[in-house]
Amino acid sequence: MKFIIVGRNIDVTPGLRAAVEEKIGKLDKYFNPDTEVHVTLSVEKERQKIEVTIPVKGSIIRSEQVSNDMYVSIDLVEEIIERQLKKYKNKLVDKHQAAASFSRLFVENDYMDDEEIKIVRTKRFDIKPMYPEDACIQMELLGHNFFVFCNAETGQVNVVYKRKGDTYGLIEPEA
Repeated sequence: MKFIIVGRNIDVTPGLRAAVEEKIGKLDKYFNPDTEVHVTLSVEKERQKIEVTIPVKGSIIRSEQVSNDMYVSIDLVEEIIERQLKKYKNKLVDKHQAAASFSRLFVENDYMDDEEIKIVRTKRFDIKPMYPEDACIQMELLGHNFFVFCNAETGQVNVVYKRKGDTYGLIEPEA
């Protein structure tokens, strides 16, 4: 695996780099050697945060963990990604579309699906054109943490969502 490690408000010391490469490196049994792993370490007040993103063909495997100790965050993020890989292996490797990104051992190993994904409710609603700011207001009025709408500026379907710290995010489709 190829590591790309970046620090925000923190120096990536050789000790931190070694801890990331050792812990996240345990996942190399699941991936091909040329797989890139993007790691961002950041510190805000007492929060020690690690974000790990592993782009694979057709999907992105991502996890972030926050604690008051960066080494604890590194341990947690590795466990969560491994759990995600085992849980969604069949969906990730389905029809071998993304199989090139994963090691043969991982593709051939049969992991038990812990939980089957079940859609238990379907909602239908009219998507009205509105501006992202109006969509945020509508989302707050409904008490939801996301809202799907047609962007009045672009004519495309967008999603606004509530982020930590009472901020909002906007998801737009790529061209």
